[in-house]
Amino acid sequence: MKLHHTAVWVTDLEKVKDYYIRHFGAKSNQLYENKETGFKSYFLSFDSGSQLEIMYRADIPENANDIVGKQHKGLIHLSFLVDSKGEVDKKAEELRNAGYPVLRGPRVTGDGYYEFETLDPEGNRLEVMC
Repeated sequence: MKLHHTAVWVTDLEKVKDYYIRHFGAKSNQLYENKETGFKSYFLSFDSGSQLEIMYRADIPENANDIVGKQHKGLIHLSFLVDSKGEVDKKAEELRNAGYPVLRGPRVTGDGYYEFETLDPEGNRLEVMC
């Protein structure tokens, strides 16, 4: 069995789509829109075969994460795997230079991974690790 995709609600579909294309090499399908419900979405595909569905509907409440470290129960982050510590460091620097926060790291975790944590344009938590 394979996990097909993960989905996340966003406020600005175009901004989030462009972020994952620019910084994580995603490829996007065409915008899907249900005019009756106001639902819109893109599927973003990555070289690994994994997919992220970004979705919008006006009545969805704001994100429960925030930049000072509060978290909530349930799905908490997406993790991207790269091949080396150098790639982790390079991605952290790229995102920092683009104005995105690096919340922790790069660092070696207690379970031996080398990673950093960041937020996408809408405050969704990401890890980049090797």
